[in-house]
Amino acid sequence: MSAKRHHRPLEEDFSERVDGPALIAVRGDEQTAGDFRLGTREIDWHQHLRGQVFCVESGLLHVRTAHGSWLLPPHRAGWIPPGETHKVSISGVLSGWSVLLAPRACRALPRRPCVIAVNGLMHALIERAVSWTAQTQLSTAQQRIAAVLLEEIRQAPREPLHLPMPADRRLLRIVRAILRQPHDPRTLEQWARWAGLSSRSLSRLFQAETALSFAQWRQQARLTLALEKLAQGMPVANIADALGYATPSNFIAMFRRSFGSPPARYFASRDRAR
Repeated sequence: MSAKRHHRPLEEDFSERVDGPALIAVRGDEQTAGDFRLGTREIDWHQHLRGQVFCVESGLLHVRTAHGSWLLPPHRAGWIPPGETHKVSISGVLSGWSVLLAPRACRALPRRPCVIAVNGLMHALIERAVSWTAQTQLSTAQQRIAAVLLEEIRQAPREPLHLPMPADRRLLRIVRAILRQPHDPRTLEQWARWAGLSSRSLSRLFQAETALSFAQWRQQARLTLALEKLAQGMPVANIADALGYATPSNFIAMFRRSFGSPPARYFASRDRAR
């Protein structure tokens, strides 16, 4: 997730590398020098020459692009195409990995950022590939492994952890207000009047620009914020209150329907699943 070429050790300047292997895998943690340092911090708007697949093993990443926001809980991987401008917030991440792909290796991968699932085979291939980082050329056997890893990335199921952002300025005004105050109980009709729209126009525009209904978008926004607050260690009852749920049990039920486990066990269950 490196942003600049200066003030960075050469051995870690892989995201801007035009030569060398088409696939370079690196590991990072809180102690890593350079831009793949994890922990808790923010990396401002930037882009890379190489495409990037990255995954954390604890905590949470929040990636923002012009197309919206993506959340990366543990053992989910984010894909950023070459040249895609993005911003990253890192919350409580102790370790993770990144695969940097030369533009020629990205042709079969999605053209827009997304979140993908990480299976056991992909994880094993990554563990093998991180030992090649210092090499300027891969052996024939390593090239075959890299090809399998690239195919696993290409075929990986996409995860519904995307919060799309509309382009219409009136809708943007609404969604930014909701993200600032997710507990706001106003209905679609009330938000429409506030933004100077009819409720029918608001409903139609939301579906056209985000592929979600207003209610679906607001729930996805609350899930996004809930994951961030969980990664920061906020108690479930406080999160439920901050997001506008009448009771913690209502919030827990919604979270379980969306993610398959209650919020108190969400991150722990992913650590055990590794």
